[in-house]
Amino acid sequence: MRRAGGLAYREAGPHDGPVALLVHGYPSSSYMWEPLLGALAAAGWRAVAPDLAGFGDSEPDRPATWDRHVEAVARFADALALRDVVLVVHDWGGLIALRWACDTPGAVRGLVISDTGFFADGKWHGLADVMRTPGTGEELVDTMTRERFGAGLGSMAPGIDALALDEYFKAFADGGRRRAQLELYRSGEFEELRRYEGSLAALGVPALLVWGAEDAFVPVAAARRFERELPDVELVVLDGVGHFLFDDEPDRTNAVVMDFLARRFPNQPS
Repeated sequence: MRRAGGLAYREAGPHDGPVALLVHGYPSSSYMWEPLLGALAAAGWRAVAPDLAGFGDSEPDRPATWDRHVEAVARFADALALRDVVLVVHDWGGLIALRWACDTPGAVRGLVISDTGFFADGKWHGLADVMRTPGTGEELVDTMTRERFGAGLGSMAPGIDALALDEYFKAFADGGRRRAQLELYRSGEFEELRRYEGSLAALGVPALLVWGAEDAFVPVAAARRFERELPDVELVVLDGVGHFLFDDEPDRTNAVVMDFLARRFPNQPS
């Protein structure tokens, strides 16, 4: 693992290639992008995937609020001089990195948005409600074992293997990392997105929405909303796939992403 701007990261492909920045969600790490990193590198892209603070091999940046995660991504991008990137996001990676994209002129020239939201009237799902509740959240994270984690995540994402579970369980490696998860969820007030209304559309860049049809956390209705609001957008819904589509169906999902990049950025290496 390499490090820049306080975050550990994976990288693949030529250093002088067009850049794709991949930002994972909860409770994952940059490991989820390994198959896509390889596909991007083979097509001549420089693919960069950080571990968010407190996940994977990155240390927590406490208090681990939503704002501090946005700031950490900004520091990381500045440290590697990442601009004019195609931004690929999933889950919390969207809530974090899409804010960075809107806040940073010239940051992105394309978007790949997967199973996330970016709406001021958003609602948290059941697990998030537990994390956000004092006492209940502490009990959840403090009693989490590798076995419970594997059973719970495996029931939602059957494609996640033992190695992936080991990588993702690093978010529970110590008490500080466990508390950082609660700080993130408890700082996540969707009303903060009010100031970003219209900002994604104003970027005016090509966007791909790739969604799991069976996502129980961020249903396809969210994808339809992005589709209505973005001016240059494509939507692909993968039947039979849930929230963790890059883990469960990497071949199908990555094929959709690579097809989009090849068509919308045809002058890049291939």
